[in-house]
Amino acid sequence: MKPSIFYTSCLVLLLMAAGTGPVHAERIKDIAMVEGARTNQLVGFGLVVGLEGTGDQVIQTPFTLQAARSMLQQFGINVPNDSNPQTKNLASVMVTAKLPPFAKPGQTIDITVSSMGNAKSLRGGELLLTELKAGNGKIYAVAQGALVVSGFGAEGADGSSVSVNTKSAGRIPNGAIVEREVKSSLSEPGPITFNLHTPDFTTARNLAAAVNSTMGAGTAEALDGVSVRVRAPDDAYSKVSYLAELENIQVVRGAASAKVIVNARSGTIVIGAEVTVKTAAVAHGSLTVTVDESLNVSQPTAFSRGGETVVTTESTVNIDEEDVRMFLMNEGVSLQQIVTAINRVGAAPGDLVSILEALQQAGALSAELIII
Repeated sequence: MKPSIFYTSCLVLLLMAAGTGPVHAERIKDIAMVEGARTNQLVGFGLVVGLEGTGDQVIQTPFTLQAARSMLQQFGINVPNDSNPQTKNLASVMVTAKLPPFAKPGQTIDITVSSMGNAKSLRGGELLLTELKAGNGKIYAVAQGALVVSGFGAEGADGSSVSVNTKSAGRIPNGAIVEREVKSSLSEPGPITFNLHTPDFTTARNLAAAVNSTMGAGTAEALDGVSVRVRAPDDAYSKVSYLAELENIQVVRGAASAKVIVNARSGTIVIGAEVTVKTAAVAHGSLTVTVDESLNVSQPTAFSRGGETVVTTESTVNIDEEDVRMFLMNEGVSLQQIVTAINRVGAAPGDLVSILEALQQAGALSAELIII
């Protein structure tokens, strides 16, 4: 039997943010959004037909048969309630879409179709006319069309199968037509409010200062760490041109707070450029445990009575611990110095997680450690 080796640390991918460089300005349209100019989620229930025997098993998904009966009744076809047709080319699906801001009736949007029953595949299916509703229960779009499914699979006669990607979901580009317009607050007279994508008081102050510098003093004021209110023309047509000028104003984003992000699932570590540590001494070593098992056969002697041949297991456990080396981190060291110190002692990227957690517990890490 091959030895089983257990390590106290696993290999992770270390992604380092670059050191603090020159400050670059960004456009307002890249760091903030106009209040009222938002997307809306749409959802609907529909039926997919034309499947090649890969649809729902109506015995286990009775809602598929119920939906099919309701649809056929709209065309004057009555299906007896005591009948149980096995329509394997039919599947119940949920249809989702995002209605972009300022979408007008007649425009098209992309939709995503996902099976909600036990259909094996939606490949080759056709979505029937489906109403898409918003959270207020009103219909804002209707969807229909042929599905594009990236997943596929194959099955053998012995029951073996192989599949690539997801076969029970697909998309229809431009598969829905907008039927209702969402009224925007921009058409109403009054000021415009910009909401930052990432809350930051420094960025909000810089945005207001940049607008005042371009459009005149008193034009903008920061309400909090997210919102900046800007005076604007009352006329809707003049407001469009005014917004086109505002969104291209350059703003210096405030420095991000010091954070260390650790993804426990993938083992990824991201260290921000603002991370520093106080004076601390660190020692870290790796422990390797090796378990080696071998099988021995014990047989009775030639003239023994009632003896049996048995198999015995012999286990050998070895523990190897590397030499522990200590290094000193001086107060206020930068990200680059941290990486250099870790590499100098030969610590693996996975060891960095343990070191950072220990530094935080000791109060020597000037950053927020976030585990996701």
